Amino acid sequence: MKVYYHHNPGGFSNCYIVVNEAVKEAIIIDPGKVTDEIISQIEENGLSISGILITHNHGSHVHGLKTLQKIYSPKIYAADWEVAGDDTTVLSNDGHVKIAKLNVQYMTVPGHTSDSMVYKIENVLFTGDVLGAGSIGSTNSSYSKFILESNIKNKIYTMDDQTVIMPGHGPLSTLGALKNVMDEF
Repeated sequence: MKVYYHHNPGGFSNCYIVVNEAVKEAIIIDPGKVTDEIISQIEENGLSISGILITHNHGSHVHGLKTLQKIYSPKIYAADWEVAGDDTTVLSNDGHVKIAKLNVQYMTVPGHTSDSMVYKIENVLFTGDVLGAGSIGSTNSSYSKFILESNIKNKIYTMDDQTVIMPGHGPLSTLGALKNVMDEF
């Protein structure tokens, strides 16, 4: 598995392309903006897009979705049906799905938004706006913050410290590094 990073300067958000080189299939995570660089990477490497994972339904994470749907026929995974209507495979609770012949673990982690979802592939955790380098996602109430912090403690902080954190905004990190720089909730 290889992971490629793309930055969306319009929303200061991160988009990732996860490639299973053995089968030339890819998963795109949070396509905030589809650039020529993204399309070139897909086309020049002969990749088929097996799925698109959406961490939450904010524009800086989904604006490029319609472009990808016009070019490819990907399956779209999200916790919110409104992401792509009937084209959305709605995920709820926690579970596993196989995409691009890779095992994808998904977990609901509400708080930043009601539809916040994180995805784990091998030792890489794609956190959207739930958790980033040194901070947790913004919330709109003390209850939402409590729910977010509880889910981070129970679902994410129990993972191995070597887990790579690939957030929706900002630099990459590891879970161990985040635990060292963040105060306990």
